[in-house]
Amino acid sequence: MKLIDGKAASAALREMLKKEVENLEQAGITPGLAVILIGNDPAVRASANGKKRACTEMGLYFEEYPFPNSVRQQELVDLIQKLNKKPDIDGITVQAPLPNHINREVVLSAIAPEKDVDGGSFYHAGRLFCGVGKFTPCVAASVLELLDRNGIDVAGKECVVVGRSNAIGKPIALTLMQRNGTVTVCHSKTRNLKTICKRAEILVTAVGKAKFFGADHVKPGAVVIDVGMDRDEAGRICGDVDIAAISGAASVAAQAPEGIAPMAVTMLIKNTIQAAKR
Repeated sequence: MKLIDGKAASAALREMLKKEVENLEQAGITPGLAVILIGNDPAVRASANGKKRACTEMGLYFEEYPFPNSVRQQELVDLIQKLNKKPDIDGITVQAPLPNHINREVVLSAIAPEKDVDGGSFYHAGRLFCGVGKFTPCVAASVLELLDRNGIDVAGKECVVVGRSNAIGKPIALTLMQRNGTVTVCHSKTRNLKTICKRAEILVTAVGKAKFFGADHVKPGAVVIDVGMDRDEAGRICGDVDIAAISGAASVAAQAPEGIAPMAVTMLIKNTIQAAKR
């Protein structure tokens, strides 16, 4: 089984994007990203730090706005409206997950469409649904990027996406459909999950259950892309897929978090650069 190196793929793409940033700087433009994060969860903090490092490495301007879990929804909306008007900010992203008292759709839809570089608002969801997306959600874009960089053509293949969230599962399914894949979406109410997964030539897991998927879910020779994350019994971050268990079945696999996470940050940077160009 070939294991996709997400870090290496991400690094190669970043080298290309750095040239775009340099060209923009020659025109007097520095792309800027603002990150809003809530609470003190270590995983959320680490994710925000990763975005900051990427911006610093690639020459982007970066701003961070941390809030306690008790933040009011209107506070977030008010901040976003201010950021919408800031000329040095081209992209705005809100770190997930949000506290239960915060309505994700209300907050994301407050972001001006031209600065919604995560593509999470109703506006961009509608464009993605119609096949005319401007900013593809970063995880979905990462899945396609990893497939492309490994020479895996989606067209005509049977694809199974396990997970139907608005942020991850649905956008992945839509982007695979746009690449002419034949897509089945599974979820917590799906019957005969193993049987359906076993049909997939391309299997994408996005459920957030540690090592839930094993060899009995994987068709021999399948491509497996793991985008779900959880913690194992030792408290370590891991993916949905037991990589060791599927090594004799899958032909190619991307492991979480190493496979998808670096590329997702890079796709966010790419979208921010595109926003600056526009």
